Amino acid sequence: MSSERLLRLYREMYLIRRTEEVIADLYKEQEMRCPVHLCIGQEASPVGVCQELEPADVAFSTHRSHGHYLAKGGSLLALMGELYGRQTGCSAGNGGSMHLIDRAAGFMGATPILGATMALATGAAFATSMRQETRVTVAFFGDAAIEEGVFYESANFAVLKRLPLVLVCENNGLSTCSPLSVRQPPTRTICDMARGLGMTAVSGDGNDVLAVSQLARQAIDIARGGGGPVLIELPTYRWREHCGPGFDFDLGYRHPDELAAWQERCPMQRLVRHMEKTGVADAAALKRCEAEVQQEIDAAVRFARESPYPDESLLLAHEYMP
Repeated sequence: MSSERLLRLYREMYLIRRTEEVIADLYKEQEMRCPVHLCIGQEASPVGVCQELEPADVAFSTHRSHGHYLAKGGSLLALMGELYGRQTGCSAGNGGSMHLIDRAAGFMGATPILGATMALATGAAFATSMRQETRVTVAFFGDAAIEEGVFYESANFAVLKRLPLVLVCENNGLSTCSPLSVRQPPTRTICDMARGLGMTAVSGDGNDVLAVSQLARQAIDIARGGGGPVLIELPTYRWREHCGPGFDFDLGYRHPDELAAWQERCPMQRLVRHMEKTGVADAAALKRCEAEVQQEIDAAVRFARESPYPDESLLLAHEYMP
């Protein structure tokens, strides 16, 4: 992989990380009046997958959606506008953090309902198949969504129709405060469950953006080539609390040592070490990249704060009232 592409991967991950760190810092000001689910620590997954997608491909997301939105090309200005509840937000200030959308970028929407977008993605892939298009649809979700009936219904239909669908399970081992060990038996893996439904399933290091990229490329090629749906399981870890800007060690379900162990596997630092090992690291270029990203984020925050709130006349826009 060229040094330019490696730097682009780093930039995209840094944009997600730094954006969310800024959100966490500003959240206490209470100007963002929506819940936020941060993906700090999980940046390799959205960047590694989305960099392998074509512009016409589409993606669906979950409540933890910021990384997917930005990696798929969503507008940073519109993201900040949405978090601040302004009319310039990607959902015109009506949806907040968990309802991001940018159809121009191929980001078809996020929703907080667990596993719900798998069904939407399956429908989108079915439409693509009926139209005989080459588009691939990706659905991001967490390990807890595997325990929902919508996963089995969607997977079964996708296998039956050999849909061009890639299901990306970001397995951070947690469902709010419940670890995987109390939710699923240790003798069965998520990939086993997908294969049992007739689906191709692969697993790799979710904190290694290069490994994610390789798996995504293979899965997308299979789906696009008529080989049916593919599930990618990516073990990773969220650094922050389930919902909010802080850390939740006081709740007792995880220990700071657990976080420290995962921080040693930081996706960005692993990429930097790879770049150093292969002789393509450029410290000055990384610093310039970080400075440029910070300027973009600062500008986005100013833009959001200066943007107007939605007009009252829009309060019931897009609402269905029989």
